[in-house]
Amino acid sequence: MGVKSVEHIDRLYWLGRYSERVYTTIKLYGKRFDSMIEEDAEGYEEFCQSLEIPNIYTSVEDFREKYPFGRDDPNSIYSNLMRAYDNAIELREEIGSETLAYVQMAVYELNKAAISDAPMIEFQNILDDTLAFWGIVDDQIEDEETRNIIKLGKRVERIDLYGRLRVDRASMRREVHRINGRIDRSGLRYNKQALARINELIEEEDLNYPEIVREIEKILEV
Repeated sequence: MGVKSVEHIDRLYWLGRYSERVYTTIKLYGKRFDSMIEEDAEGYEEFCQSLEIPNIYTSVEDFREKYPFGRDDPNSIYSNLMRAYDNAIELREEIGSETLAYVQMAVYELNKAAISDAPMIEFQNILDDTLAFWGIVDDQIEDEETRNIIKLGKRVERIDLYGRLRVDRASMRREVHRINGRIDRSGLRYNKQALARINELIEEEDLNYPEIVREIEKILEV
């Protein structure tokens, strides 16, 4: 296991976070896509509130165009996918060309979705590409530390998003238990008090979602 620079570790960690952010937000967007047309034209406002992102959109049509595809919107699916792609490009030698290829295919599918009359087909392909990417990370990357840093980023992002989205307690507990088994294997220094507090919070009958988000966001602050 070689010595990794701080920049290198950061790229691995954020590759995991951004790939998860794309995956979960596409799933969330897909659930809202039809209802925003047929039932709740203002549903995008609730969408923004749930993710705690600025509502910069002027209408449901503006949201459906800019949130998935906006190149100048830092919170768009496009922007998060390109951040994952940029990190993957820089990590090509470490993660391998096959792993990188699935991120590239996700970018290709998103560009197709931008000009498609039925973008949900391409969005499903992006979800499939992301799942394949994670599978290749497990199967093809030999260095255990590299795998664990990417997967730690994925778990941190999922807990963060689940806290913002207020998912059910069982799902939140499952993700916290997974990070408990992953974080030491990453080799990274982490905030043990924050992790201990998160484990306490998920045992409470009524989950304090804002506090879970605050604690997970400082998990690597040491």
